[in-house]
Amino acid sequence: MSNLNLKKPIVVFDIEATGLDIKNDQIIELSALKVNPNHSRETKTWRIKPNVDINPEAQEVHGISMDDLTDCPSFVQVAKEIKQFFVGCDIAGYNFYKFDIPILAEEFARTDVQIDFEKCRMVDVQNIFHKKEKRTLEAAYKFYCNQDLVDAHSASADTLATLEVLEAQIERYEDLNGDIDFLHNFSEPKYKPADFIGFIIYNDKNELTFNFGKHKGKTLAQTFDQDKGYFHWILNADFPEYTKQILKRYKLQNAKL
Repeated sequence: MSNLNLKKPIVVFDIEATGLDIKNDQIIELSALKVNPNHSRETKTWRIKPNVDINPEAQEVHGISMDDLTDCPSFVQVAKEIKQFFVGCDIAGYNFYKFDIPILAEEFARTDVQIDFEKCRMVDVQNIFHKKEKRTLEAAYKFYCNQDLVDAHSASADTLATLEVLEAQIERYEDLNGDIDFLHNFSEPKYKPADFIGFIIYNDKNELTFNFGKHKGKTLAQTFDQDKGYFHWILNADFPEYTKQILKRYKLQNAKL
């Protein structure tokens, strides 16, 4: 029996992609494992055909080639199905604040299917691990589960390993418990990213704040009052679409340009 205390389902997921560029690279494999409050499980893996080439260095890591994806659907074709699997769930992953969440949000931003990840409680297993032991996923799996991680960098293997590590962490540390609210608060990064990649964050007053460039540390409200051109620059520059959507929503809600 899992030691997770679930008030609603939690989806543990992992992504393989054409590369590491959040804006320009695309998802080629997404594996998700849903744990329900009664601890029953559902698993789903999508292979997805991108419209950009796979970076050779990325292919060396995950072993997926363009030939492997010839007959696979595009992200647009499976977006509704992926959303349906995630909707109403909390989510967990390993180091997903920096990559998996941003690239998934970016993929959805390029479709007509919208999903609000901000309503999810998020548990980053790597952040728990780094606060306790500071290792990689393979080392974490060996440390907590006393097994070697076979097929590392396969999305399905990494997903299952992440869940097993999380459950082992809860069992190992007396100051951890299986409550998702607690794990969300314990594992979240020092700042809460609004756009998941961290260009825009929430400050300690829960205000949208720039986290880069000449206006770093200023709220969107302060920046908009002082330098509207900064908004125009970001919206016309090579920033992730999800970041731009936040600025567009702010403009619509707060001013007429």
